[in-house]
Amino acid sequence: MQLNIQQAEAFARMPLAYLRQEYPNHIMHVLNGDHDVLSPRAMHPVFYGCYDWHSAVHGYWLLLRCARLYPELPAIADITAIFDEHFTPELMERETEYFRIGGRASFERPYGFGWILALDQELAQSSLPHAAAWRAAMQPLTAEIRRRLLDYLSKLTYPIRVGTHYNTAFALALSLDQARHIQDGELETAIVDAAKRYYGNDTDYPAHYEPGGDEYISGALTEALLMTKVLPASFQAWFDQYLPRIADITQIMQPAHVSDRTDPKIAHLDGLNLSRAWCLKHILRNLHADHPARAAIGAAAERHIAASLDHVVGSHYSGGHWLASFALLALEG
Repeated sequence: MQLNIQQAEAFARMPLAYLRQEYPNHIMHVLNGDHDVLSPRAMHPVFYGCYDWHSAVHGYWLLLRCARLYPELPAIADITAIFDEHFTPELMERETEYFRIGGRASFERPYGFGWILALDQELAQSSLPHAAAWRAAMQPLTAEIRRRLLDYLSKLTYPIRVGTHYNTAFALALSLDQARHIQDGELETAIVDAAKRYYGNDTDYPAHYEPGGDEYISGALTEALLMTKVLPASFQAWFDQYLPRIADITQIMQPAHVSDRTDPKIAHLDGLNLSRAWCLKHILRNLHADHPARAAIGAAAERHIAASLDHVVGSHYSGGHWLASFALLALEG
């Protein structure tokens, strides 16, 4: 299964609607006083829609990625309009100022960090006429997030392996791509060194305990995805020690069952299926042609996409505010 322009248009229409939808809204907000009792848009004048801050960030990312892949996309004019409306120096300075207020050191760390850097990379790669101006407007926020990520890696002794927003490997994979694209050697080195420190000696990962009931990231497979980027020359040797019997682990080779797509947490499992497919495709590309698990991994990727792709467009808002980004990752591979 591969992405096509019809799917890209349908995916883009979802954040185009939801990025201006302020409510319902799930906020994670430290109150330092009565003055901090604010509406989502007052706190976040750019990333106030799509139910939560990080979903708004990767909603914009999705729009740019679809526009880059398909310059003839019918939604291009609407994409340009929503960026022109929100990606201004004044609004981005207010977004950045939110991070500078005391007590918010852990806000969106590390998931939102990774997506901001991924969004910066898409802005850098975009051929849309106003993209350079949008990227320049976001630079104070990008710089703040970069600084915070470097600081975080300097003190994070142990990686966080959960299948939700706090997962370390997912954010590092996105951030490493951005660092390499813009040739940020300091950030690249910090991420590579951290990844080797956290994961370089992992063996026989207990993937049979996955999935948890509200996961949208596979701790096992997302770590492997990151290591394809960190150990390109020796990935297979590492992987064969890390998941030596991957084809036999039913719990990650078979898609997760989603019992209630209107439940915000259970709906995460559609994201799990799609993000697993993304990871499996990357793993497959980094295994030798004669690797014994290739066929099983390829088939598993297709099963995971088939299990959840039809539930993305038109889905309940519980999944609809974010799933299209993960569907794009799964299909684009």
